[in-house]
Amino acid sequence: MTSDFEPMRFIQPLAGRQIVVTRPSGQAGHLATLLVAQGAEPVFFPVFSIQPCADITPVMEAAIALDSFDLAVFVSPNAIEKALDIILPRRAWPAHLPCIVLGKMSEQALRQRGVNRVISPALQFDSEALLALPELMAVAGKRIIIFRGDTGRELLGDTLTQRGAVVQRVACYRRLPTNADASVLLKRWEAGTLDAVTLTSSEGLRYFFARVGHLGQAWLKKTPTFVTHQRIAAQALALGLKHVIPTAPGDDGLIKELMQYYVHHGTRQ
Repeated sequence: MTSDFEPMRFIQPLAGRQIVVTRPSGQAGHLATLLVAQGAEPVFFPVFSIQPCADITPVMEAAIALDSFDLAVFVSPNAIEKALDIILPRRAWPAHLPCIVLGKMSEQALRQRGVNRVISPALQFDSEALLALPELMAVAGKRIIIFRGDTGRELLGDTLTQRGAVVQRVACYRRLPTNADASVLLKRWEAGTLDAVTLTSSEGLRYFFARVGHLGQAWLKKTPTFVTHQRIAAQALALGLKHVIPTAPGDDGLIKELMQYYVHHGTRQ
């Protein structure tokens, strides 16, 4: 005989689950909304805040020189927001200049600002996917500007340079570690109520691991940890985490994999 509760197991497998959200404060809302819609409780622990660079001169100089470039690459929604907040009040985006981005959120962010020549990989969302685009294969002699954070992988710019492009990197935002209080997580771990952690960058993983300290690391190694790229998964495994679950990119990928996981691991009652 099936109990009245049993159908909910498949309708809301995340019901009652406490799930750590490590995105920056201004970017955690969408994932939190999706979690709440599934009956879960987001536990906010932002590992970074996203801030404009102290010196905006490089972005202002890039605005002046935009017409001389053949392609523009924005590595993230943060890059779009911080760069265009400076550029668009000073000039219109050149009609001839295509933008290459990762993911639907970035495409939408550009189009909302009136930039319509947008190219994006269909499936994968990383530097490797950008480099596989036809538009970035034969680039010898082309001038390419990359809007990015003040830290991050150099693969994209270095590879384009090797392919013969003239590459200009422009830092338009910086990631600053927060002072998030790990005791909030430690109490929940000790009570046995913290169910999962979500991580969306390798840098965020490293900071989170350091921030929770030795006791938190012991708990984390036993906690299902959902990561949005195989590269993050490899680093998590190298740190000793035992239950690392790679997901598709973005918030929808996280939610889908969380639901799939807890369909098979029961719901909190």
